Amino acid sequence: MNCLFIYNPVSGRGKIDKKLDRIVRSLSARFDKVDVYRTQCAGDMTQAVGKNAEKYDAIVFSGGDGSFNEAVQGLASARRVPLFGYIPSGTVNDVARSLGIPKSLRGALKVIRTGKSEHIDCMKVNDRLAMYICAAGIFTSVPYTTPQAQKKMIGKLAYAVEGIRKDLFFEPFDVTVSDGTRTETTQTAFVVIVNGRYVAGMPLNGGASMTDGKIECAVIRQRKKPGFWRRIRVILSLAHLFLLGYRVKEKMITRFSGSRIEVHAEEGVRWTYDGECGDTGDITVEVLPGFVNMIVPGKFASSVSRKRDAAKRLK
Repeated sequence: MNCLFIYNPVSGRGKIDKKLDRIVRSLSARFDKVDVYRTQCAGDMTQAVGKNAEKYDAIVFSGGDGSFNEAVQGLASARRVPLFGYIPSGTVNDVARSLGIPKSLRGALKVIRTGKSEHIDCMKVNDRLAMYICAAGIFTSVPYTTPQAQKKMIGKLAYAVEGIRKDLFFEPFDVTVSDGTRTETTQTAFVVIVNGRYVAGMPLNGGASMTDGKIECAVIRQRKKPGFWRRIRVILSLAHLFLLGYRVKEKMITRFSGSRIEVHAEEGVRWTYDGECGDTGDITVEVLPGFVNMIVPGKFASSVSRKRDAAKRLK
């Protein structure tokens, strides 16, 4: 098998550049040939995956959640989906957490050498692909507006600083959300649609799976022009959601679930996909079951197999 290793030199404080020889040696234990591509700018990983998907049996890439999003975008134009391997090197690495891939370079390389392939779900959001989250409202622009230099200096704390600076005085907006079985129109300060378990390093959707063909949505209700205490209440609801999980008993949170979720939103509402700037206004989110062929830890693959066997027995 031949392999292309693509990496973002900016992600993870540039540590991949320093350990490139070690990575290539480790990948050579599983693949007969390993070529290397160093991305040059934003969007370059998408182009590299799209152009090389048919040339290589496997594409291993490194970067944060934004880089994962770029890599998945490349599959949209590919006629063949290669085996994917992932070395997390970002600040948070939510996708890696959901898949059980260690953050350490040593652990991630071991997964690529010894792990198993598993077909995992991703999402189609309007005409784009997203791996694990699309969100709008309070604090959702923070992942792509936080300066890279600030992330290098103080890590995850940089996101908190940027969120306080930008979004403390938020404005709620109108939405209509439908999951195919029910529809609700309300005003909200935060909407999140999740495929996976972790968001911002926290198990927001801890009981979920990236192989079940379903996505979950949470909406924090809030009327427009809230006063000071109502703003505080929204922040507390948001904290409950992230700290206690999607199924937390919180009267301000409405939940939806299914394989397709439609959200009608005001034209000026900006969405974030996997921490990257997305569309404005209405979105339709559909699950693409098993679209990504991923190298995952043996424990993750075994867990998926057990769940599938249990589902078959129930039928």
